[in-house]
Amino acid sequence: MTLHYAIEAALSEAGRAMTTAELAERVNTSGLYKKRDGSPVTPFQVHGRTRKYPRLFSKAGSTISLARWGDSANQATIDEPSRTVPASAVRSTTPSPAVASDVETSLLNDEAFRPAGSIDPEVPDRPGLYAIKVRDRAALPQPFGNLLDSRDSDLIYVGIAGTSLRKRFLGQELRARGHGTFFRSIGAVLGFRPPSGSLVGMANGRNYTFAAQDNGAIINWINANLIVNWIEFAGAHAVEESSLLRAHTPLLNLQGNPAALPQLKALRAECVRIASAGANTG
Repeated sequence: MTLHYAIEAALSEAGRAMTTAELAERVNTSGLYKKRDGSPVTPFQVHGRTRKYPRLFSKAGSTISLARWGDSANQATIDEPSRTVPASAVRSTTPSPAVASDVETSLLNDEAFRPAGSIDPEVPDRPGLYAIKVRDRAALPQPFGNLLDSRDSDLIYVGIAGTSLRKRFLGQELRARGHGTFFRSIGAVLGFRPPSGSLVGMANGRNYTFAAQDNGAIINWINANLIVNWIEFAGAHAVEESSLLRAHTPLLNLQGNPAALPQLKALRAECVRIASAGANTG
């Protein structure tokens, strides 16, 4: 059972709204959900998970109820400010306040994700948003597997393709055709490093690349271990991407991520140092 279903079961059994602390305790004592590392579910994780499923849960501050109950379950705390991202913060191309939840629901729909190795003919040459998840958190080297466990999420990256999902998402991020931010990050996490001095004389001193043989190994790992989804989304949609990053803090996003990993920043900086070194530097 997933955490959000365990929370739903706890609320259904209680028949009332509960605080995140109460829900964490109920989930831990019920045995309905067990984290991979055996540690207890925290109130923060309950808060994060219920925020991702607005169709299941209603939130009033730290109090959670089932959305199907309506507003009556939250009357005791109705005046407490919500900590969810306001709809007004994610409006860009559509005046409707529903744009945020619609985008989030479509992009992060679990049933829509497909293996990364099977999508090449399908990715459109159109703008949009994309999301990347790992099939099994244990496939990530440590400490990243444990860090993903601590976030209780399989989501590792959300990105934007301003002109073409086929070029940006498929070509650069998954197939190493160009300078993909995600590809550079996942390659570094997997232990690969760019050739020494490979950035010397390059106009951009940070867009390191890996050797061709390493690119092939990284692509094989991506195809075996990642699942992906995308949505076509015409017009400016940087605000939607920003909202998703704040709400879900994907593990390998750095820019715009309030929980950006210092470990990832350090790995990428190491790759830049190696690629910027003299050709004869070890």
